Amino acid sequence: MINGSGLCSSFKLELLEGIHHFDTDLFYLALYSAGAPLSLDTTTGYITDGEIAGPGYVAGGQLLLNPQILGPVARTVYATFDDPIWLDSTLQARGALIYNQSQGNRAVAVLDFLQEQFSNSGIFRVQFPPPGPSTALIRLL
Repeated sequence: MINGSGLCSSFKLELLEGIHHFDTDLFYLALYSAGAPLSLDTTTGYITDGEIAGPGYVAGGQLLLNPQILGPVARTVYATFDDPIWLDSTLQARGALIYNQSQGNRAVAVLDFLQEQFSNSGIFRVQFPPPGPSTALIRLL
């Protein structure tokens, strides 16, 4: 069951170990049903258990485009991507996992949408929080 939204604990450790490189690595966002075994303690990275399926969606999710590392602002650095969009899709998802495909599909962040999100032969968009020192999903204080 999807539990929580934020950075995975393993990702924080791996940042200090120098594993993730936002300037060269490929980060993906996969969509999941409510029963997916995802939490902030997820360490396995991309999994197929609970991943959604439907017209307009490909297993593994979507490459996150335009990675940006910003700051420091108010002693905080943060990263963001363009919002992923699935056009002409019919999907139902309760959450998502950001993972780093370039580094063995390691988990980065879990997103709990708090309720089912839908598209019906239209656009499915995951809207990231605004990039800022107190709002960005990926941030170091």
